Amino acid sequence: MSLSVDAGSRTRTVPPGPRRHARPPGGRRFWSWLDLRATPYLFVSPYFILFAIFGVFPLIFTAWVSLHDWQLAGDKTFIGMENYTELLADDKFWNSVLNTVGIFVIATVPQLLLALLLANALNKKLRGRLVLRLSVLAPLITSVVAVAVVFTQLYGRDYGLVNWVLGAFGVDPIHWQNEKWSSWIAIATMIDWRWTGYNAIIYLAAMQTIPKDLYEAAAIDGASPRRQFWGITVPLLKPTIIFTVIVSTIGGFTLFAEPVMFGAGLMTGGTTGQFQTVAMFIVKEGFRDFQYGYAAAAAWILFLLIMITALINFAIVRGIGRSR
Repeated sequence: MSLSVDAGSRTRTVPPGPRRHARPPGGRRFWSWLDLRATPYLFVSPYFILFAIFGVFPLIFTAWVSLHDWQLAGDKTFIGMENYTELLADDKFWNSVLNTVGIFVIATVPQLLLALLLANALNKKLRGRLVLRLSVLAPLITSVVAVAVVFTQLYGRDYGLVNWVLGAFGVDPIHWQNEKWSSWIAIATMIDWRWTGYNAIIYLAAMQTIPKDLYEAAAIDGASPRRQFWGITVPLLKPTIIFTVIVSTIGGFTLFAEPVMFGAGLMTGGTTGQFQTVAMFIVKEGFRDFQYGYAAAAAWILFLLIMITALINFAIVRGIGRSR
């Protein structure tokens, strides 16, 4: 409220001073602070609680178990780093690492290339595009057991379709489970059939974010569709490609279901371990031989291998971002 002051014949209006709001009581201040500061953390806390229970605790517990001679149904003796030193000298473990890396390489490289070409085809104007885009996800929703059973029959030595086709070209029947290279190829085809469509959909979603003006300008300059694909599409898809490489690396290093079903449910990965992966080695040591501490040490080394690969891919992504 303003005040009028009469000074002789003149009247002067005094402007009102600043209003002083009464401070809220202590209880209201606390709830106001809680609403502004603590509520966001409360909303995101379920994720961190679940991650701590199902992510952090298993890692810590597995590291603790790996330091023991831990019999799954027996005594537990602290032995320090002996499991790790013994594991690093174990030829069977390194054989499983070699198998895992070999299957990963021959499965992932063609898988991502096929997915990229498939996504480029689905990005064009085709009849029934929606049906085609949905159909590429059909292998992903198929049971991995069913996929493995079908492919095991296809790669049968005596009556398999693959050997029948090869026999038409004069190739002798191949016992796909007996050799490293043949078993790797058979398992890699299972992986490619199941996951190529998944990566293709990811690439397709990224392709649709590329401005059409770039392709129109390139077409005006006389660039062919192939030149546009390698000169525009692929460079702009680099972050997405790196993402699929990281995800495929994690999946490839933890490969389990396909080789297990290919080997009739056994964890040995063939008579000489020719297609035994690290995940199969861990399950065999922990739940068949009951060497829980030894299996935990193998699991931690596998975790470190995945982390190293992820860090390498992160460095590649950061390098791409700086170059752009």
